[in-house]
Order: sequence, then structure tokens, then C-alpha cells
Amino acid sequence: MNFIDLFSGAGGLSEGFINAGFNPIAHVEIDSHACNTLETRLVYHKLKGENKIDHYYDYLLGKISRPDFILKYGTKELSESVLNIGIGGCNNDSIFKHIDLLAGNQEIDIIIGGPPCQAYSLVGRARDANGMREDPRNLLYQEYAKFLENYRPKAFVFENVLGLISAQKGQYFKNMQEHFKSIGYNLDYKVQHSEEFGVLQKRKRVILIGWRKDIDFKYPEFKKVKHDFKVRDILDDLKILEPGEQKNVTRYKSNSSDYLNQFELRNGMDFVTQHIARPHNIRDLEIYKIAIQKWENRERLKYPDLPNKLKTHKNQKSFLDRYKVVDANGLSHTMVAHIAKDGHHYIYPDSNQIRSLSVREAARIQSFSDDFFFEGGRSAAFKQIGNAVPPLMSKTIAEQFNSLI
Repeated sequence: MNFIDLFSGAGGLSEGFINAGFNPIAHVEIDSHACNTLETRLVYHKLKGENKIDHYYDYLLGKISRPDFILKYGTKELSESVLNIGIGGCNNDSIFKHIDLLAGNQEIDIIIGGPPCQAYSLVGRARDANGMREDPRNLLYQEYAKFLENYRPKAFVFENVLGLISAQKGQYFKNMQEHFKSIGYNLDYKVQHSEEFGVLQKRKRVILIGWRKDIDFKYPEFKKVKHDFKVRDILDDLKILEPGEQKNVTRYKSNSSDYLNQFELRNGMDFVTQHIARPHNIRDLEIYKIAIQKWENRERLKYPDLPNKLKTHKNQKSFLDRYKVVDANGLSHTMVAHIAKDGHHYIYPDSNQIRSLSVREAARIQSFSDDFFFEGGRSAAFKQIGNAVPPLMSKTIAEQFNSLI
């Protein structure tokens, strides 16, 4: 079946659908770095399907430049299927025309995507004087609905943060559901926990699924993945890093863990890319060391606990847990895009490596396979990872739509 991915980001949601056998007609995304990531990944899937994956590895190893890689192994249609444009307003007509050319006579079976979450998130509303009520992103669901009206897919998947339900005391979400129903869709939603899909992360997300009123379908019951894997299972095979050290291409330190094998995160490669750590100043490293020592006793560092010489502000009543160590012996806390700005909330859980998570470690926590390459540099990669839907979760969701064929 064919799908369109709106507000695609790096393509975490799309990756799951592709891995489940679905065919992407178009991705629409405003961030240029994410679009480059999408294009690179589409060439990967093309080469994989042609049993020419070694050409992709040559790109990861730096043996061929990106422009030459795209030109030689991509196609014009593939590149044009990634639309670097904002959704809404007068842009929609040009997006529709472009997608129509790409689709030809093919039907669009499913639309997937999740508009930017800042306007719905609890943190965003807390920081904004008007509680994000005037943010134009509040109405992006209406733009999403225009694609449903135009293409009349059999079904759609709308993903977003938990704060979507409580925005404007629940009225916003109620309006959204009524709007989708008014254009001809039945729907249901549940709060899904990513750890129940095998992702080693505590991540709650609203997954709203709609289906055309003439389609016999209902909200799926997802089978929970039962396991005893811990975050350590996705960290221990990667080489030790110093703060600021960049291992753009490196060998693994040890054999693959059962988790990495079972969920195919190492994916058959004998090298790994983007094992890159951000630099830290001396003050941050001292704080990280204290945070790690406390966490070894299962105690979280609170800002007031710091020595006065390490404090930079007097506010000791809000955002007290801005320094947080990832739990190596359990599940990670939620990965968010703020990791692109600093690593304070994602401290590596080992006193022998005082730093924050590397790009590859963050990607693994989000269940991206090691052959998934994020374009745009370290900060852009962190942002894409933090905003993504875990592909492992997405694939399980996608598989539930096979009954629509």
C-alpha cells in the first residue's frame, strides 16, 4: 500500500512503515537537514532492494561524497518525493500538484504524520505567557485534514505528545476529533508506551488512528513485547568516548548484544557511524560527575544539592532536575529535541565516561538501526532524533494495516 508522510522529520514513522512493506509516495517536511536525511534513507532502501547495499556503506565510510552518491544511486523521482516545504496556506496547492505527479494513477492508501508538538506540550505551555493558545501550530491538524479530504485514504495515523489531550482543558483535542469525523472518518486513540513495543525508553505518545467510514476497521490491540533488556544492552558494545570526541566511523568494541540482534539495530554492519560526543566545559563535567555518583546510589541530582561554586542562578524551585543520568540498568527517560541544545538531561551512566550521550547512543535509544544516517551535523542529528517516532514502535503500528489490503 502507498502512503504519504506529513511533518516527516527524519522519518522515524516512515521507517517503520517502509520496513513493514509499505511504499512511500511522498514525504513533506520543512527542515532541510531532515529532508536530506530522508533522501539518504530512501536511497538506502533502494540499494537494499537491489542487493547493492555495499554502495551505501561506501557513502557511510566516506568513499563517495553525498552529491555523487545521490546522483549515482538515487533517482530524480526519489529526490523529488521529498518535499522541503511547510504545510499550510498557499503551499498546499503546490504540494497536492507535486504529489499527484508522483502518484500518477496510484491510490494513496494511508496518510501518516504528527504536526510539531511544541504547541501541545506541557513544557511549551508552561514557558509561554499565553499557554501557546495563540501559536499558529495549534491549527496544523486542520492542514493535516486537508490532505485527508484531498486524497481520501483508507486510514491515517496521527501521532503526538501526551499534552495534546489536556490542551485548553481538553477542548482542543475534542475539536480535532470532531473535525476528522466531519470529513468522513471514524477514529479512536490511545496513549501508547514505547517500551511496550520493545523500545528501551519510557515514552508516552498519543496515537490517533482514523479510518474511512466505508472501511471495516477498528483500533488495533497491540501485543506487548515482554523482555528484560536494559539500556546497557545498547551501550556496552560502543567504544569509549571523551567529551567532544568524534568517532564518525569506528569499529565496535565488542560483540552484539541479544537486544541488538533481536531487534536488528546493528543490522549486519561491522562498523558504526556518528558515535559523536558533544564537548563540555569544566563546570558541566564536575556537575555530571556528581550526578553520576548520586545515580550510582539510585538518587537523582537536584539543583539545590550542587555546591555553590557550581550554581549559576538563584532559582532553586523550578527545573530542578535539568541534570539527569540515563538509567543503564533500566529504561531511558523520554528522548526529546532539547538534546540538540545541551546534554544535561542525558548524561552517560558511567563515571569512566563523564559526558552526555553520543548521537549514535541517542539514536539507539530511539530504536534507529546503526545504518540510519542523520544528515546535517551533530546538533541537527540530535534534533531529528529527539523529534522522531521510534521506528520499532512505528513498524508494529504499520503491520496492523495489512488487513486493509
